[in-house]
This record gives sequence, structure tokens and C-alpha cells, in this order.
Amino acid sequence: MQFGGIRPSKTIFSSSESIILKSSTGRQATAITVPGLCILLFCRVPYEEFKYPAYETPLLDAYDRRFEAAFVMLHPFVRVPQHLSWNTIASYPEDAQILSQGQKCTWAEIYTQTGLNSCAKLNQALLASIGSIKEELADFEARNVLQGFLESEPIWMPTEGRFEPLLHMDLLAAFEAAHLNKLTFVPEFPHLEVAAEIEISQLKSRALPFPSRGTLMPADRSFLFTVDWDSFFTLFYGPRKFVTDVASQRNLEGFFAYPKMEHFWFNYSMGCATVTISPEHWPPICADA
Repeated sequence: MQFGGIRPSKTIFSSSESIILKSSTGRQATAITVPGLCILLFCRVPYEEFKYPAYETPLLDAYDRRFEAAFVMLHPFVRVPQHLSWNTIASYPEDAQILSQGQKCTWAEIYTQTGLNSCAKLNQALLASIGSIKEELADFEARNVLQGFLESEPIWMPTEGRFEPLLHMDLLAAFEAAHLNKLTFVPEFPHLEVAAEIEISQLKSRALPFPSRGTLMPADRSFLFTVDWDSFFTLFYGPRKFVTDVASQRNLEGFFAYPKMEHFWFNYSMGCATVTISPEHWPPICADA
């Protein structure tokens, strides 16, 4: 019975666009502007290093430890009007409906009402619901509790593995806080697809579709957002003060990664991965496990 999201089928650029561009002299070009899209396609910049971190790598060790902090930004559940609830339509809302009629619902609210007690347990239930966790680690009872709750309320779980639509403006706000008017999009598979420089105004006005997944970062690589295929959170890397300021101003729900914490943080961080609504409530970083 469907009570979760639907995985998007593609990113904004197809793999067929992933070609080697050459200049009139026959040499490889470093970039080319695509008419009508106001984006810049890069061909030689080594963007592969900015993919989502390897699962076995501690999050704070990723990207050669170039970032001071990593904030686990939890994707909000989606509260909708009753006519868009599971009981009414039994079909996940379209993105346009989510953006126009949906509201953020926090993990704290969900795990409190379901009795799952923590975001770590809730993450475990979400992963079990989409079958992306080993059976020995899955909590099927928690999954069933979550399913029963979502089927009885006008609330949908976030869709796995993408930049959640209700967070799009929050992500762009970080670039605006850094006084930037462009961002660099690195696709999930940069060896197959092209990276692109995109005008933030084009994404805010929705003149261009928001990238589904991958990495978003400024040209100076001072911070980045990245999301994984089966995840219900986005990693926000950068200077701790900058991340704190953005999270506070946008009231982002999540927590800072602590030393040794890896992608599957639900498995060994039950006491550390405590959801916090705003920075002033964030717990201190846990000691090395």
C-alpha cells in the first residue's frame, strides 16, 4: 500500500547531453552557453569529487575535510488539505500541489504523535517503508506504525532521494545569504551528465526546473548541499557559523553531524541524532564513538 513518495525518474539534464564539446579549433572547450536556458555547461572541471560522500566515510571526513561542519537537514513531511490526503486520493500529490497547498510538518511532530521517540527511529521506519535497508536492520514494527499514522492523517512522507520541494526556497536562501546570484549544479553521476551554472532567479521564479538530486554549491566551493538516492535528508556542508545562521533564519529541522558519524546514522546514533527544531536547541557534538 503506497504511503510514501515516488522516486523522480530523472534529473533536469539527460545523459544524452553528456558530450565532449569542442571549439572551432578542435580543442575541448571548458564551457558553453546553452541558448534559452541561461545555464553554463562545464566539460573539464573535475566535479566528481563533489558527489554525495561514500557511505562508509564519516560525514565530517568527506571532501578531504574541507568543510568545518555538516548539518543533516531533515526533509519535512507534507501536510496537505483533506482532499489531497491518502484517504481521499490514495495517490501521492504532484509537486505543483505540494508547492501550492502543502505545508511543512516536522519530524518532531511525527515521532511524537507516533511514539517512535526519535528521528533516528523515524529514519529507520522511513527506510524500511521503501525497502532500502537490510532486513536485519529494518524496524518493520516502526514502519507499520508510521504507515498507519500517515494513512489516517492528511500528511504524506517526503519523497526519498531528491531535494524536497518544500525546501527549495530554503536552499536558495543560503546562496542569497552569501550574496550570490548563481549556483553550480553537480549531477548525481557527473561522469555521465554535465554540471551546470544556474541563475538563482531562474530557479526562484521556476523558469527552470529545480534539480532533482545531486549537489548544489557556489563557484568558490565554500559550502554545498547534497542528497543521496534513498535518503530523507540533505547534507548541508560549510563553515559552522554560516550553516548555523542559515538554519536559524530558515528554521531548518535537523542536527549537526558528530565525529565518526556515517550515512546510516540511525544505526548507532540513537542517543545523538536527536532532532532539534532550531539551533539554540541543538545538543553538543557527541564524543567519538
